[in-house]
Amino acid sequence: MAGSVNKVILIGNLGKDPEVRTLENGTKLVRFSIATSESYNDKTTGERREITDWHNIVVWRGLAEVAEKFLTKGQKVYVEGKLKTRSWQDEAGTTKYATEVVADNFTMLSPKNENASPQNSPNYSSQDTPQKPSPMTENLSDNDDDDLPF
Repeated sequence: MAGSVNKVILIGNLGKDPEVRTLENGTKLVRFSIATSESYNDKTTGERREITDWHNIVVWRGLAEVAEKFLTKGQKVYVEGKLKTRSWQDEAGTTKYATEVVADNFTMLSPKNENASPQNSPNYSSQDTPQKPSPMTENLSDNDDDDLPF
């Protein structure tokens, strides 16, 4: 559908070390969460308050290898990607949903270790690594719009 946008940009800190998985077909994926915070003044007390939100991030293939190698808990990172919602059935047969940011690229804004310089932090994107379609989209063709309900 022309005229729609699905783009997410986040800057936050990793809550824990990335979780690495290799699928049966050899495809690597890495999941991590980052915290973003907003400050505001409480109107009743006048105190400065902070709200923290957690965002689940997924990176695939070559970008996943970079994330596995360089990202660690507490590190500040800039992430660009798109929202994807996946569903599955649990053991009880209930359908569960999860919305995640599938990252197209990320930039480390703080060093992995204390001896590194954040100014030299590289920017990694999915264009830097050879990509195959993700398992969720590899069977889709450009002509699948015929079955859309809108």
